[in-house]
Amino acid sequence: MEIVTSDGGAAARGRRRQAVAIKESLRALSNQLALLNRRVSARLELRDADLDCLELVARHGPLSPSELARRAGLHPATLTGVLDRLERGGWVSRDRDPGAADRRAVTVRIRRDRAGEVFGLYAGMNDLMDRVLAGYSDAELEVLAGFLRRTADAGRTATEQLAGEE
Repeated sequence: MEIVTSDGGAAARGRRRQAVAIKESLRALSNQLALLNRRVSARLELRDADLDCLELVARHGPLSPSELARRAGLHPATLTGVLDRLERGGWVSRDRDPGAADRRAVTVRIRRDRAGEVFGLYAGMNDLMDRVLAGYSDAELEVLAGFLRRTADAGRTATEQLAGEE
């Protein structure tokens, strides 16, 4: 039996339970997306880090190798191996950056002729997400989008804090 106090103790406990449920759901989502990404990586015969970098280049590219290493949280030497594999597989190209002061500078670009293979493997998830989102009003979608942006920002901040402790 829950004791309701005049200070809103029951409301505070209810809010804490909801916060815990949201955090648990986010962990479950993270696990499911990691499993999905591993399946996609396996189908494409890529390593997990390779797929992560490919996605970053697709979303934010073209990128310099140093910017890609920063975004992926990889050591530059590790990224070189990733880029070598992605380039050998025909997923990305490393092109000279004509606008750079250093003539050796390159940018990494996704090969659009191969991008459809990746997107095709995520089509099932995209269709399922469309069905999930169809059940929400425009106002609810706005709240969800804001929550997810703020959650991603919190994750980025926590990652940067951990990196600063190394």
